[in-house]
Amino acid sequence: MRCPKCNYLKSSVVDSRQAEEGNTIRRRRECENCHTRFTTFERIEELPLLVVKKDGTREQFSRDKIFNGIIRSAQKRPVSSSAIEKVVNDIEQKIRSDYDSEVSSVVIGNLVMDELAELDEITYVRFASVYRSFKDVDEIEALLQQITNRVRSKKKRKADETN
Repeated sequence: MRCPKCNYLKSSVVDSRQAEEGNTIRRRRECENCHTRFTTFERIEELPLLVVKKDGTREQFSRDKIFNGIIRSAQKRPVSSSAIEKVVNDIEQKIRSDYDSEVSSVVIGNLVMDELAELDEITYVRFASVYRSFKDVDEIEALLQQITNRVRSKKKRKADETN
């Protein structure tokens, strides 16, 4: 592995451990020339998965696009990057286990919406407002009503469990 500081090609592994729930191996390396320590990540090379967009075009699946979309929706919200990373990992795992070579962007969007609905309602609404391209306030109001109903039913279930 090439050293990021001096570009020397030889390094030794100082430490290895699993990361991302066992999907990745994190390695600490030390350059044999300048002794700089750096981190590398090793993950399984997945078969290419294509996303079929609404207009019929295809592009390679990118977990970064999902991550960045959620990050934008979660700005100034109490949502940790580790929680977002877990959501993205869960979505990617569902997609890769259920689809072999192609998946619709609608499926991905719905998976993201489902995960965000459980994670944070405001993040969910922000993501939905971009993803669903609301035409008017009535559509947003209907979404907010769905969220309100879901929150009320959650609170009722919790109250019933404590009684």
